[in-house]
Amino acid sequence: MPSRHPSSPVLRPRRGRRGAAAASSLGAAGLAVLLAACSSGTTSGGDPTAEGDAAPSGTTDGTTATSYPLTVDDCGFEVTFDAAPERVVTIKSSTTEMLLALGLGDRIVASAFLDGPVPDSLADAAAQVPAVAEPLSDQVPGAEAVLGLEPDLVYAGWESNLTADGAGDRDTLAQLGVATYVSPAACKAPAYMPDPLTFDDVFAEITEVGEIFDAQGAAADLVAEQRATLDGVTPDDRGLTALWYSSGDDIPYVGAGIGAPQMIMDAVGLENVAADVEDTWTSYAWEEAISADPDVLVLVDAAWNTAEAKIERLESNAATAEMTAVREGRYLTVPFPATEAGVRNVDAVVDLAAQLEALDL
Repeated sequence: MPSRHPSSPVLRPRRGRRGAAAASSLGAAGLAVLLAACSSGTTSGGDPTAEGDAAPSGTTDGTTATSYPLTVDDCGFEVTFDAAPERVVTIKSSTTEMLLALGLGDRIVASAFLDGPVPDSLADAAAQVPAVAEPLSDQVPGAEAVLGLEPDLVYAGWESNLTADGAGDRDTLAQLGVATYVSPAACKAPAYMPDPLTFDDVFAEITEVGEIFDAQGAAADLVAEQRATLDGVTPDDRGLTALWYSSGDDIPYVGAGIGAPQMIMDAVGLENVAADVEDTWTSYAWEEAISADPDVLVLVDAAWNTAEAKIERLESNAATAEMTAVREGRYLTVPFPATEAGVRNVDAVVDLAAQLEALDL
């Protein structure tokens, strides 16, 4: 099973969120020659100022319609959309679920590298999309497979999904008429990586995707709904500490101080014992975890590394079995797809808050 985390942990100094864009390097030139026939190209929206072709100033729900061509700065890569994408390949659960939540499932021609089943709230929408019901691949698909689908957009959860060894590097895909968009929360360059990630960042992606697809009304409704739900959560005020245990055996991989795990724990009212590490996830020695002795453990539940397996590992090891949270069975669980920035984060806060309240502390 491939790694479900974007990269090895790197300690990063705090930096500003936005800076000068840096174009990604041109690569895989041979791919353009080999696969040019596979791409249909992006449909041009024409000159939006031309007579009879002007973009509408608004929509029936009162939001402003997108004026194409639309150019966005995505992780330092400039992407121009001549029209709303119609044929989209989604890579990672976060991107697939974003389009489903916005009512754009009919645009998905293939999904890949999904981290688990969609939540119950999106199950009906997913069932109506064959490309989600039967994913293209359980790993990052190759460029030839992607281009064979004639997409006009590849929407990726991680920058590392878009390489010559993966779905195709961004420059080459652009030359073939295929736009690319990476979840902004996953940008790794210091000028673009959220530091720390906040719910405003998550909501900003929903809004930007809505603009790209000319679905501003759906995006605004989703953001409003999620803000209201989040506002309804009362953070625990007992000062409880927690370790977010994602994966790993001899060396655990845990939620660090600036990514989605930290954002979710903050909203729940838990103090992350690994909060001083300037990264989204990080390797963390068991000795450090034992010394920190967190009040609760947040266990990521994944098909390839279940929460139950983690509990068995913790309770069967003499050292970790002495941790207070292990002795007392103070476990919270969260499904893997809800651990990366996306439309499931708010629901993860609600769920973890309820689990925490139910614990006998």
